[in-house]
Amino acid sequence: MASAAAPTTFSLLHSTTPASSSSATSASPSRVQLSSSLRSRPLARRLGFAAADPLLAANVAARVAAVRGGKGARGVVSMAKKSVGELSAADLKGKKVFVRADLNVPLDDNQNITDDTRIRAAIPTIKHLIQNGAKVILSSHLGRPKGVTPKYSLAPLVPRLSELIGIQVVKAEDSIGPEVEKLVASLPDGGVLLLENVRFYKEEEKNDPEHAKKLASLADLFVNDAFGTAHRAHASTEGVTKYLKPSVAGFLLQKVVPASAIPDGWMGLDIGPDSVKSFSEALDTTQTIIWNGPMGVFEFDKFAVGTEAIAKKLADLSGKGVTTIIGGGDSVAAVEKVGVASVMSHISTGGGASLELLEGKELPGVLALDEAVPVAV
Repeated sequence: MASAAAPTTFSLLHSTTPASSSSATSASPSRVQLSSSLRSRPLARRLGFAAADPLLAANVAARVAAVRGGKGARGVVSMAKKSVGELSAADLKGKKVFVRADLNVPLDDNQNITDDTRIRAAIPTIKHLIQNGAKVILSSHLGRPKGVTPKYSLAPLVPRLSELIGIQVVKAEDSIGPEVEKLVASLPDGGVLLLENVRFYKEEEKNDPEHAKKLASLADLFVNDAFGTAHRAHASTEGVTKYLKPSVAGFLLQKVVPASAIPDGWMGLDIGPDSVKSFSEALDTTQTIIWNGPMGVFEFDKFAVGTEAIAKKLADLSGKGVTTIIGGGDSVAAVEKVGVASVMSHISTGGGASLELLEGKELPGVLALDEAVPVAV
């Protein structure tokens, strides 16, 4: 089937002509009778995508709801975002590009990098930009500094970055200010300037608009390649997008968040082989995995390939000593279906509850119970 050309791939279901009045039970997965009760519901919103064919959206929702015991449809498509790969030399030549990467690598007591995985993951995006004549202004955090903290400086990263990129990376002593502006002004096409730890400013994590504006003033456009911080609205991840256009996804972020739109008339219902490969490679670097949410509508065998592949990958890693925790609900159903539940380290019966517990949130249903009486031993 035709699909959007992107590193993150989906199993796509084409929105063909609606089913006739035959019963829903005899219809194929792509053609299911629409019941009258579903016609009035905002199904596209419940499914998590703007379906070009509302009838098909309703059909899929009905089938999934039936399979899942009436629990309702699950969102199956992430938002599509523009990719740095869509920017050509004409878009990038001579342009100053603010790149937010996740270079938060572990350092030993002598400030030596002990694992450069995150640095290597950022290289494809940086190379694409410099090879197309852009001036790269690279930013990241390191650790959890409280103000300017020398041991959290990004200086130890410069040698490895320079080696991997193939050019000498210039290091700034700050992330904003006149001296940084001078370094940006002197940066040649194809050059890379590494800013100092953005979290040396408390305004970074507060997503202060004025601070975000100062960061954005250094550049012409923005590339976010820091998936590890994508869940946080900070000045260098979310704030700068209000002042820099275009603001696009880097290649690393693109592996997780689809960066090319699904064509009109199609829906994404499963991840494809490229995404399975990307997830598997990332999982190989871990020692603890918490899985909450399948890869697609795995209740249909046609769209279960991605979920089953990840379940088997976790089972393999569990056998190698990796801690694997399955976060309840659909994820548990998925590993049970594949037959690997017994090899996982822990199966949680609660999906949302387990995530909130990990976040450190209080669980009202537990707080309401009587306190235990201490027993002297």
